Order: sequence, then C-alpha cells, then structure tokens
Amino acid sequence: MPLFAIPFPAIDPVLIEIGPFSLRWYALSYIVGIFLGWWYAKRLVGNQSIWGPAGSPMKPTDIDDFVVWCTLGIILGGRIGYVLFYDLPRFQEHPMEIFALWQGGMSFHGGFLGTTLAMILFSWRRRIPTWSLIDVIAPSVTFGLFLGRLANFINGELFGRYADVPWAMVFPAGGPEPRHPSQLYEAGLEGLALFIFLRILTNHYGKLRTPGFVSGAFAFGYGVARTFAEFFREPDIQIGYLAGGLTMGMLLSIPMIFAGIAVMVWASRRKPAAGPAADPPSA
Repeated sequence: MPLFAIPFPAIDPVLIEIGPFSLRWYALSYIVGIFLGWWYAKRLVGNQSIWGPAGSPMKPTDIDDFVVWCTLGIILGGRIGYVLFYDLPRFQEHPMEIFALWQGGMSFHGGFLGTTLAMILFSWRRRIPTWSLIDVIAPSVTFGLFLGRLANFINGELFGRYADVPWAMVFPAGGPEPRHPSQLYEAGLEGLALFIFLRILTNHYGKLRTPGFVSGAFAFGYGVARTFAEFFREPDIQIGYLAGGLTMGMLLSIPMIFAGIAVMVWASRRKPAAGPAADPPSA
C-alpha cells in the first residue's frame, strides 16, 4: 500500500439479507432520498410566507400525488439515461441486462430528464404552473443526490483519479494506487452545498415568487458542482476521456450551466408571481 494512503472502509453493500431478500445501501438511498424530498417539498408548498401574498399555487396533497410520477421519472429516466449515455454497446449485446437494476447503473442526467418530463405532464394535468412545481422539486432532489453519492462510496464505485493528498484512499476495485474519494466530494457539492444554496434562495430571498429562477439555479449549481467534481473522478472505463480531456459527466453537465443561467435571466425579467421579493422568514 502506498505511503499515507487510507484503506477503504470495508462496508457490506448489502444492509439486510433474509433468505432471497436483500436490501442494499444503494436501493435504500433512493428510498430515503425520495421520502425526504417528498417531506421537504411539502414544507416548501405549505410555508405560505415564502410565496408572497398570493400564496402557493399548489397544495401539499399535489406533492403527495406527484411522488409516484417522480419515482417513475427517476427510475426510468435514470436507467434509460445510463443505457444511452454510458454503456449502450453492452446493453445492445445483452438487452435483458437493462432490467437488472439491482446491478447498479443509473444516470443523474437521465433521471433529471425523466423527472422533468414527469413534472411537465403532472402540472399540465393538474393545471399547476409548471415552473413553480419544478422550483419546489429541484431543492428536494438534493437529498437523493447526497445519499446516492454516499451509497456509491459504500459500494466502492465511481472512485476518483490517482491522488497524493493525505485523505486519498485505496479502493478495492481501483488497483493499488491511492485515489480521490470523489464520491464524497460529489455528496458534499451536489447534495449539501447545492441544498444550502437553494435553501437561501427559497427561504431567504423569496425566489419562489419568481417562477423558474430556482429551477435555473438548480441546473446551474448542479452543472458547476458536477463539472468541478469530474476533475477528480475517474472516467467510466468503457468511455474514458473524450475530445479535449472532457468526460461524459462534463459533456452532459456543461450545457446545464448555460441553460441554468439562461433560465435565471429569463425568470428575473418576468413580473414576480406576487408581491416584492422581500426577505421572508425561514421555514
């Protein structure tokens, strides 16, 4: 083992195993992430002080009903995105493996697109302002991002590039070289930091009164966080580096940065939904 490298903590990826039934940390991260996001979205909808005089354009029960739509968008979009963006040749050769979700393989960008489609369809059906629904769901996604990256760490997957920093780790599947624990970087940036950023916008700057702004801020914040983390993360072995030293994660995230900026500018130029964007009390 290289000098100063931290050994990887051996954590069983399976949390509970009873006969043929097993519950993995990765699956648990999705379950808990969805429930925490559900809870937080309902808090945002129910806190009338952050919506201005007109109040929230939706009810907490709308969020209850949207959970099923959101779950399908995350799972179907995430899996389809992984198949198309990261390992299409393998799945073309073994198409039945597309349904083997327990083996891992989910794409955030695919889940993002799947959830966005679910929000558009749900808001249209319920006659809810689409941008306002997205503004509520976007901050709620950060719980799943945080827990999902922790699960990646427990699984010893998606590890970082070679590193000589004191906190570098030797991952079982990463060879003898010490590497960045990039999953933890992503958990901190895409989960915790992005949550705090969006929390400030929604609960302290009244940006829910400007439909679309929080949505744009999420796309911008995630794009920046993911692009930065990609400098430390080992590219997927079946893809490697792309032209100019880019990775697939960068290629999919950089457009989010520019799209997020465009949406924030567009939203800011629209008339606020109701009242001045004064500093409302925090929930």
